[in-house]
Amino acid sequence: MRDPSKKQRWRLTPPRVLVCGFAFIILLGAFLLMLPISNAAGKSLSFIDALFTATSAACVTGLVVVDTGTHFTMFGQIVLLMLIQIGGLGFMTMATMFAIAFRKKISLRERLILQEAMNQGTMEGIVRLIRKVIGYALVIEGVAALLFFIRFSYDMPIGQAVYYGIFHAISMFNNAGFDLFGPITGPFSSLTSYVGDPIVNLVAMFLIISGGIGFIVLSELYDYRRIRRLSLHSKVVLSTTGFLIVVGAVVIFIFEFTNTKTMANMPLIDKIWASFFQSVSPRTAGANSINIPDMRQASQFFIVILMFIGASPGSTGGGIKTTTFSILIGAVLAMIRGKEDIVMFNYRLAKDRIFKAVTLTLLALGLVLSVSMILSTTEDQPFLAILFEATSAFGTVGLSMGVTPELSTFGKVLISLTMFAGRLGPLTLAYALGPKSERELYRHPEGKITIG
Repeated sequence: MRDPSKKQRWRLTPPRVLVCGFAFIILLGAFLLMLPISNAAGKSLSFIDALFTATSAACVTGLVVVDTGTHFTMFGQIVLLMLIQIGGLGFMTMATMFAIAFRKKISLRERLILQEAMNQGTMEGIVRLIRKVIGYALVIEGVAALLFFIRFSYDMPIGQAVYYGIFHAISMFNNAGFDLFGPITGPFSSLTSYVGDPIVNLVAMFLIISGGIGFIVLSELYDYRRIRRLSLHSKVVLSTTGFLIVVGAVVIFIFEFTNTKTMANMPLIDKIWASFFQSVSPRTAGANSINIPDMRQASQFFIVILMFIGASPGSTGGGIKTTTFSILIGAVLAMIRGKEDIVMFNYRLAKDRIFKAVTLTLLALGLVLSVSMILSTTEDQPFLAILFEATSAFGTVGLSMGVTPELSTFGKVLISLTMFAGRLGPLTLAYALGPKSERELYRHPEGKITIG
């Protein structure tokens, strides 16, 4: 007789649906990228490289083992673009979009999965939020594509400028970091040829930030003129994001100001543009306007910290998220001041929020350090470059110190798994892979241990 508890334990919960859905999309993308029609004449892609590239696109990371612009045909690039859009907005969001278009009713189970995918605490208004997500994404990507087209039309034929505008608008808004500039400025060159271009910098940074602050915040900012208030979540996200961007730009500007390999020979205004762009990009975008391997080690390590923090909840980005970082800083300040509660914008945070932030951070830190230690034994690379690669994969950033194309087969598989874990989130994976927790019927007596 079948054990009913075992069947219950392995039922498809919302976290498991998300894991299985992303895995299916990645495998399908890998198959399409292996087809001859996806690869330029005379070039081929192994299954491992196709799987790595599909994972990077679906998890909106941007780490690549082959240059996107020179290796893939337009068909292959469009496959990547579809993976980026589905991965950035979430496959459940895309499925809901089609359901709404065909007037299909959204079931309770589908609402639960959407709640998990959008990292919401309640199902209330989840379908309305999905409508807004789709609308904001299409409008922002459309306007940015037009601005990119206008700028790129000065450097390339009109048709190519249209295509490049659409591709890079979708890639940047979803914080993917894929680019097509390989045939023009050399493989893996990203936006280095536009380091001082104000239009490209402003549009790209706007896309990265708007995609990284989360759709809840975008919705509240859109409605702000009508409601004249922001939630605690939005206030924390916006203040933390602004703080990290400014501090990051100042630190990178100071460290790289005299570096002859990066910014020393640039005009002052170009140094400012480069500093801000490289402060915004590690927030899970993956594009770069100066060569990452040429930066000083202090700058590279600081970028590791920015990548680990990442974007905000409910966004297209990864990392431990800005809200988690804010709660950790708030906990430290509260302990130093001898306060019992963490207070932000005159609101006291619940204990479960603090426990979740600590748990998420320790799981993420354990994952990044474990991957880095394993790669340090399998790859012949400096440890900082390996730590940079592992953090970039977890934070779904896509920046690299040149390690990605030289990874071994084992290294590619491990980094692919890290990108997968980073996109879904360590907690979601833990809930999906672990057994369903049961309610405790008793509590143990309280004990005390010495700290510090």
